Amino acid sequence: MSRVRLVDIAHARSGDKGDRCDIGLFARDAATYALLKREVTGERIARHFAGVATGPVELYPLDNLLALKIVLNAALQGGAARSLRSDNLGKCMAAALLRMEIDLP
Repeated sequence: MSRVRLVDIAHARSGDKGDRCDIGLFARDAATYALLKREVTGERIARHFAGVATGPVELYPLDNLLALKIVLNAALQGGAARSLRSDNLGKCMAAALLRMEIDLP
């Protein structure tokens, strides 16, 4: 078994609304999507974003798009109007997710 970063097998987009971050993780083909559905779990995402996202992780499979919709709650220090973070809040979260490693069979 080997490890791979998500950036090597998928792409992602993200945005924010208030204190929530919304990430779309897109597979390039059906086999990769099946791997993402198995390996990219809410628990793993929560561990990957520990210290950043303190609320629950919501995960929705979008089979027709070969994508996972991920919602990180309590992830943006209250949102743009309240945060002292100098980055683009939710916009950078896709890049952060793509650094996550998963196991390849």
